[in-house]
Amino acid sequence: MAKEKGRKLVAQNKKARHDYHIHDTYEAGIVLGGTEVKSLREGRASLIDAFATVDDGEVWLRGAHIPEYSHGTWTNHTARRTRKLLLNRREISRIERDLASSGMTLIPLSLYFVDGYAKVEIAIASGKREYDKRQTIAERDARREAERALAARNRGE
Repeated sequence: MAKEKGRKLVAQNKKARHDYHIHDTYEAGIVLGGTEVKSLREGRASLIDAFATVDDGEVWLRGAHIPEYSHGTWTNHTARRTRKLLLNRREISRIERDLASSGMTLIPLSLYFVDGYAKVEIAIASGKREYDKRQTIAERDARREAERALAARNRGE
């Protein structure tokens, strides 16, 4: 079988960019069992309510839901188990330093395959307040309206 090329998105945490201010992002490998990989290749996963922690110098993904493989046997994995993320030592120490500041958290943004390897994009983020969310929505609507007006002007309307 030919080796996969490119990037294939499996799951995305769409609410993360709405609920958090994203500061830094990292791409991490993920330690998976055989049936977990097969389930991901079917495109089945959810990052809702998932988060990451740093324990004893290792980064762990918690709360990510990878459902059991449909054709699996008694060797199937549990859906919401804790999974280890693979980062180099410098990245882990930088993440630990950033998380030490008040109000910061580590959240997964997306789960995907790059050249056949499962990867997770994680981000150091701080929570948005309700007025920040409204402001973001207002800015997006204003930008969209300006683009519409510019397009109408270019069409000669």
